[in-house]
Amino acid sequence: MAENNECTHDCSTCGADCSSRKSGIPKEQLNPMSSVKKVIGVVSGKGGVGKSIVTSMMAVEMSRRDYTVGILDADITGPSIPKAFNAKGGVVSLGENLMTPHTTISGIQIMSVNLLLDEETKPVVWRGPVIAGAVKQFWTDVVWNDVDYMFVDMPPGTGDVPLTVFQSLPVDGIIIVTTPQDLVTMVVEKAVNMAKLMNVPILGLVENMSYAVCPDCGKAINIFGESKAEATGKQYGIPVLAKIPIDPRLTALVDKGSIEIMDNNYLSAAADAVEGL
Repeated sequence: MAENNECTHDCSTCGADCSSRKSGIPKEQLNPMSSVKKVIGVVSGKGGVGKSIVTSMMAVEMSRRDYTVGILDADITGPSIPKAFNAKGGVVSLGENLMTPHTTISGIQIMSVNLLLDEETKPVVWRGPVIAGAVKQFWTDVVWNDVDYMFVDMPPGTGDVPLTVFQSLPVDGIIIVTTPQDLVTMVVEKAVNMAKLMNVPILGLVENMSYAVCPDCGKAINIFGESKAEATGKQYGIPVLAKIPIDPRLTALVDKGSIEIMDNNYLSAAADAVEGL
C-alpha cells in the first residue's frame, strides 16, 4: 500500500499497511513492578458471540494447569469479565499512577473498568481515543504479578481498541470466536483479515453456541444451523480449537459469578495451543 500524502504519522490510530508501520511501532512498556510472559487476544468481528465467556474459560483452564493468569478486559464500554468471576472492587492504588488488579479466589488477576466504577451499571460514555488510552493504562499502570498468560478480552469489530492492542501490546497470538450463523462467519473473516494485516499469529477458531444436546436422547441439535468452523478454518489455514455447545449449566455459573468451578473440558485443545506458544 502506498504512503498516504495526508499521513499524520500517528500509527496508533491507523491500520494502513505502509512502510512506516512495517518499520516497527514501539510497544507500550510494562512498569518495572510487572511481569507478563505471554499475551493472547480473544477477538471476533461481531458482538454477542461469547468472547468474554471464552476468555473467562481459557483463564480458568490455564490456571488449573498451574499457571499464573491475568485478564485485561479491553471491552471498556461493555465489560463482562467481572460478572463471570463475581469480581467487585479489589483494585488498590499504589500511588505514582500504579494500581493492583483484582485477584479472584483461584488467583486469576483481573483488570476491568467495572472494577473502578461506583456502580457496575454506570455507562462508560467515552470517545475512541480515550477508550484506547484506558486500555494502554491497564497494561502499563497495573502491577501484574508474574503473569504467565494474559488474556485480553477484546470489544467486537476492528476499530480503535483492537488496533491499539495489536500495535501497542506484545500480542503472541489470538483466538477468534465465532458462531454457526452465516452473518457471524462473514464478519469473523474481517477479524481474520485484520490479524493477517497486522501480522498477529492466529492460534485458531473457537465456535461458541455450536449445538445443543437434547436432554432426553442426547442428540446434538444445530439450533443456529450447520457448523461453518471447518470451512472457515480451511479457507484461511487455521485450526478449529473447540466447538462449545449451548450449556445451561455454564450460563448459570456465569450468572452466579462462579465460572471458576466449571466442570467441562470444552477448551482443552485451545489451552494446549496456548501452552504450546
